[in-house]
Amino acid sequence: MQLQQRINAFVKLGEFLEQFSNEVIQKKDNIEHINLFFDGFQHQIKLAEEHNGWFTKENIRFALASWTKALTTDNLNKWLEPYTVKVSNPKQVAIIMAGNIPLVGFHDFLSVLISGHHVIIKQSSNDKHLLPYLSKYLEFIEPEFKGTIIFTENKLENFDAVIATGSNNTARYFEYYFKGKPSIIRNNRNSVGVLTGKETTEDLKNLSEDIFRYYGLGCRNVSKLFVPKGYKFDTFFEAMYHWHPIIDKAKYANNYDYNKAVYLMSEFDMLENGFFMIKEDESYASPIATLFYEYYEDANQLKEKLESKKEQIQCIVSSGFTENEIAFGDTQKPNLWDYADSVDSIEFLLAI
Repeated sequence: MQLQQRINAFVKLGEFLEQFSNEVIQKKDNIEHINLFFDGFQHQIKLAEEHNGWFTKENIRFALASWTKALTTDNLNKWLEPYTVKVSNPKQVAIIMAGNIPLVGFHDFLSVLISGHHVIIKQSSNDKHLLPYLSKYLEFIEPEFKGTIIFTENKLENFDAVIATGSNNTARYFEYYFKGKPSIIRNNRNSVGVLTGKETTEDLKNLSEDIFRYYGLGCRNVSKLFVPKGYKFDTFFEAMYHWHPIIDKAKYANNYDYNKAVYLMSEFDMLENGFFMIKEDESYASPIATLFYEYYEDANQLKEKLESKKEQIQCIVSSGFTENEIAFGDTQKPNLWDYADSVDSIEFLLAI
């Protein structure tokens, strides 16, 4: 199969996903195999929501909209332009996927197939409904994909390389278990925000998207904030308030109530507004419904600190603070070339 065939297939997949990426799902008759797949994918979305309480319709729709925007001819060509994508001997690449947000493993899936390899997928039980169905659609629009995509719930066997994502504990297991294979092993990372005190209300509202989208479960969600010494949080809390309906979600509310009770019983100092808490803490990974923060006095010292902690950090969200920063509100809108953990998966796949 030629690279252009693979690109064309994923572009058509993006066009298929677009029907489900808006608040009102709208069937488009010009989409290939639409009558065969439209109702079925609606059902898979419903199953995903029922199976995992964190996968609300809104968050599934947001994930699908993100992939709709990414899977265009222009984006795919721009992404692949720096590489010579030519694989004469396709390898079997195993992917062990996380399940924290909808379709979180799709970029790895796309990378393996677009580079010309075959894929063996071991999904998280938390996110097992959407991708197998989309894979079937991909096989219908490009029959040469048939036989190149395998899903398994059993022990991984007969693979040449692996991309595995998990917790810090499982990452250590992966490193030992897959030590004889070419691999990308990812562990826990969190994203941080840096405020200077000069942010506009609009900046802070955009930051709220980085904090609350997917309930803060993604590695690109901001879980830790660095603020200048003496920072007043009044404007910050005002900018967060439009997210207050999030407390109506039972799983979120349960976590909020539990974590608040723990903090109160432990007599920790924290600020809260009825649906969200902030707590001064040196840790980078905060619980659901909580944002950790830390004061800083010198921007250069903070840059050095963040550089020393880069293995724990996925994104830095700020405005004019550092070279590779992400703009407020953009952490959950990565481009195809924004690689997780800054590890170039296409380069890895073309070298195996």
